[in-house]
Amino acid sequence: MVNVGENIWIFEGAAVPFFTLPYTTRMTVIRLPGDELWVHSPIALTDELVRQIDQLGSVKYLISPNHLHHLFIQAWQHHYQDALTFGTKGVQQKRPDICFNAVFTPYFNAPWSEHIAQLLFTGSPVMEECVFFHKTSETLIVTDLIENFAPESFTPLKRFVARAAGILAPDGKMPLDWRLSFMFSKAEAKRHLQNILHWHPKKIVMAHGQIITREAELFLKRSFNWLNID
Repeated sequence: MVNVGENIWIFEGAAVPFFTLPYTTRMTVIRLPGDELWVHSPIALTDELVRQIDQLGSVKYLISPNHLHHLFIQAWQHHYQDALTFGTKGVQQKRPDICFNAVFTPYFNAPWSEHIAQLLFTGSPVMEECVFFHKTSETLIVTDLIENFAPESFTPLKRFVARAAGILAPDGKMPLDWRLSFMFSKAEAKRHLQNILHWHPKKIVMAHGQIITREAELFLKRSFNWLNID
């Protein structure tokens, strides 16, 4: 558990295989008023993790931000039975066995909106992702919208694959296959990015790879240079 700002923590989980690459997992937890916890992209639940979480507050919201981040949601639901679960349309279609309380849409009225802003990054037929901004700590929270793996995370061969996909630090970005799917909707993606930049994040926490703690807006513009942002 690492505190990255006022009322916001990250937790590191075990790596999971994805397209032969070992994807590290990371969960972000925000404490809202009343000690309610907002849990983004839950990692594998262990007794030690339960102990740490319960010290922070009471789990209120479980967030599945895209259709790839769902593996451990059910275990959290079973343990924290009063928690409410939210996810994108894609993840709800992929996991009909999971009970969701609401689906993220571009106009979703979030109960946490006073403290956490959000945006549904649409335009790709492959995947959409809900991204978030914790206002107090000025932290942008993403999952696969940006991946920024340390080169030493991979063997030389897999490092070559990761570099080709554009997901190696310090120049991490959206994976190549997802980027290519915006071929006919770059204008929509550009609007989303401009809205994110208007939040003026000071830090970026992603589920996979090195977090950004300085010059976050510059990093975002560099990461999304494929959109030709001014």
